[in-house]
Amino acid sequence: MNINEKPRMHTLGFNFSAQWMNYPVLCLLLYLFSGNMGSHAQHSPLDFSFLDTDKTFEERVDILVDQMTLEEKVSQMMNASPAIPRLKVPEYNWWNECLHGVARAGYATVFPQSISVAASFDKALMKDIGSVISDEARAKHHEFIRNGKRGIYTGLDFWSPNINIFRDPRWGRGHETYGEDPFLTGELASRFIEGLQESDGKYLKTIATSKHFAVHSGPEPLRHSFDVDVSDRDLYETYLPAFRKTVKKAKVYSIMGAYNRFRGESCSGHDFLLNQLLREQWGFEGYVVSDCGAIQDIHTGHKIASTEAEAAAIGVSGGCDLNCGNYYAHLTDAVAQGLIGEEEIDTAVKRLFLARFRLGMFDPEEAVPYAQIPFSIVCSSAHNTLARQAAQKSMVLLKNEDDLLPLSVDQVKTIAVIGPNADNVESLLGNYHGIPKKPVTFLDGIKRKVGPKAEVVYSEGVHPAEGFYNLKPIPSVYFETADGRQGLEASYYDNVSWEGEPVLERIDDQIDFSWEHEPISKALIDNFSVKWEGYLVPPADGRYEFGVFSKRGMKVTVNGKEISNGSGTIHRGRYATDIISLEEGERYKIEVTYFSDETNAIAQVLWAMPDVSKMDEAVALAQSADLAIVVLGLSQRLEGESMDVVTPGFDRGDRTAITLPEQQEALLKAVKATGKPVVLVLNAGSAMAINWAKKHVDAIISAGYPGEEGGNALADVIFGDYNPAGRLPITYYRSVDDLPPFEDYDMAGRTYRYFEGEPLYPFGYGLSYTRFKYSELKVPAQVKAGEVVSVSVKVTNVGGRAGDEVVQLYLTDQEASTVRPTRQLEAFERIHLKSGESKEVKFELSPRQLSMINKQTNRIIEEGMFTVHVGGEQPGYSGDLDAGSTEVVSGEVLVVGSLQFADI
Repeated sequence: MNINEKPRMHTLGFNFSAQWMNYPVLCLLLYLFSGNMGSHAQHSPLDFSFLDTDKTFEERVDILVDQMTLEEKVSQMMNASPAIPRLKVPEYNWWNECLHGVARAGYATVFPQSISVAASFDKALMKDIGSVISDEARAKHHEFIRNGKRGIYTGLDFWSPNINIFRDPRWGRGHETYGEDPFLTGELASRFIEGLQESDGKYLKTIATSKHFAVHSGPEPLRHSFDVDVSDRDLYETYLPAFRKTVKKAKVYSIMGAYNRFRGESCSGHDFLLNQLLREQWGFEGYVVSDCGAIQDIHTGHKIASTEAEAAAIGVSGGCDLNCGNYYAHLTDAVAQGLIGEEEIDTAVKRLFLARFRLGMFDPEEAVPYAQIPFSIVCSSAHNTLARQAAQKSMVLLKNEDDLLPLSVDQVKTIAVIGPNADNVESLLGNYHGIPKKPVTFLDGIKRKVGPKAEVVYSEGVHPAEGFYNLKPIPSVYFETADGRQGLEASYYDNVSWEGEPVLERIDDQIDFSWEHEPISKALIDNFSVKWEGYLVPPADGRYEFGVFSKRGMKVTVNGKEISNGSGTIHRGRYATDIISLEEGERYKIEVTYFSDETNAIAQVLWAMPDVSKMDEAVALAQSADLAIVVLGLSQRLEGESMDVVTPGFDRGDRTAITLPEQQEALLKAVKATGKPVVLVLNAGSAMAINWAKKHVDAIISAGYPGEEGGNALADVIFGDYNPAGRLPITYYRSVDDLPPFEDYDMAGRTYRYFEGEPLYPFGYGLSYTRFKYSELKVPAQVKAGEVVSVSVKVTNVGGRAGDEVVQLYLTDQEASTVRPTRQLEAFERIHLKSGESKEVKFELSPRQLSMINKQTNRIIEEGMFTVHVGGEQPGYSGDLDAGSTEVVSGEVLVVGSLQFADI
């Protein structure tokens, strides 16, 4: 989904923005122009017994939908669903996000990004996070309703989690996922969904969505036209298991189809995937939504359909109930042309309304327990604490030469914190995030930790990538009004087109706003526009990069030259339209126009001031300090969804190289050359080929995108207040040369399950400040095919510190008749042990976990020997890795006989 795509709705030949459906006159027009209304709608008295809470949800849905006209039904099948006043149906927008916190809806607790929290290997934590997010979602939803807001990002269904397999580190959206392993992904996603979809036995707190179904993981530039085909073995053993688990185990109530085709058909209108597999075989009972614009892609991208009506019909017949976008407006034409029957539309609409009823949207608030959650819990101290714990558990210690870490505040007097991500809030967040109230950067966290006991010095060192800078809001001191006052003259209008007289005029210090609920006044909620005018007075000669960040339209002109395209996106360097030369002290006329027709208006005008290279400054600071903490990596402005970034190493969201950007690598080498100890903090959402760092740097921590409390969590780990236990949910490779072509979805040579080379760091790897010993492994010598395999092991903390251990169980099929993974994660548990403490950990492997897809595309258990590996990491790796803080023990179990499963 693209944040810049504005959902629109087409009805009866009119093109209405979703916001206009708030207006009764246009809702009346919708009703009056529905000339083909059924006789029951025109002549029969309306039956409002669907509001009777004593009836079942199914009965209530039937009563409501059976009274709708075809046009009214169709209007409810797009994400911006208008009100139907005559039936007391309120407006609802289905587009809501909560990947790691309620997103795009104002202030919310921001947890570590998905790939980062996956490193925790903590199932209970995932459920707790889901529960907190759904609490905040409920509280915010009802507050929005109380303030008359029903637009985008105010609802209770959420298009999260992303459970695609991160099969290739070049995919820009991989950090939205739980990694490369189908078992880990399914387990973590299921617990997250259980937290989101908590039920009191009648109502759902919120609805989760497993996406993007199925076989979807880039490349981003090709997603609207790409056709994927994989073997049945890869399909059923890699790409589908996590989806199946979230359906059958977590009872996820929504599924989002992918943009791409699978074996020639659109994944957002795919009879086999959505009807036969999802509903008939797996028993899915919820509704399916397209990715945004994916139904249009059936027509314009994949060119499967020759008309809009045909594309819409393919979507519904192919199992997609809800269109994110506007192509389902053509369903009325599709019915008229005989491309689809109204009964198929009825089925889809009833599924959608059943979801709304199950959320309590047609019942009194006092009858719905979750409606009682107070707004005060949003960003509460308890939620911030959980965010900090999640960030702590997500940190992965990759190297700790000579036990450099943890540091002692009493022994370190000067610390140099260096790097482009060290003091950058953006680098904490990842994609699809909310707005944290009090984010803590890595620099802030370290300063707070050491307090007055040590001096902390800081330098950015280098920019993140070639022609790519860290943009920050332009400070007020560089703005002037026409009469010389500090700031900009601001005119606010109660419409989205700067029409009429402004309803508010004032001086704004700078343009750095995030408005929520009642942004400025009661006249300026959601639908408003602003014009800022004045002068920009630069502090130095040089080339400045400008950017804007907003969720809707924003345009900046300097001396009459437009330096943004008005789309509301951040613009990245390298292009002349984004970088302009300015002279110190000159007054440059600046005008900024902005409009918002969405919840949570955001408006920022940013720049990066010119400077000479700060490399020398950074090196000098490191030379004067006792040690350097160097924070390097990426951000969601470099890796992400369908972006416009084209710079060395990056291509429109994806990566073309997996090394650090060249200037960051040079900075690291220069700092290390000072001879001072160096702690490298990797701040990224994908695997990094840090080959030089692994060999030369003293300590390495993978922090990922750790969320709002990332700075505090990192400081907790570095200074020993938290003992790290995170494990990599992805393989770190040495080079892209070790990988198959990005466009090739065959799993051969990919991920730890099929990679035959020597990884830089393997999946499941991570160190601790203590050591763990494994003993007394118990594995049955023999089981019959179809029996549960019970495994137990004793784990002892033999080090001097308390700490967590991630106990991992891998299976190796020694005698398979076809290609099998080298090893496969099939169980894991995160436990806490005091120094000297032991615990017996038990696992039970279901028969399905010993199964495989044979050459006839049957799921079977074959007779043969399996090796069971249990430990704190994968078996079989040593190479040039640090001596681990854990170990692996192995045993064998013979499976006697064979078994074929009905459900593959």
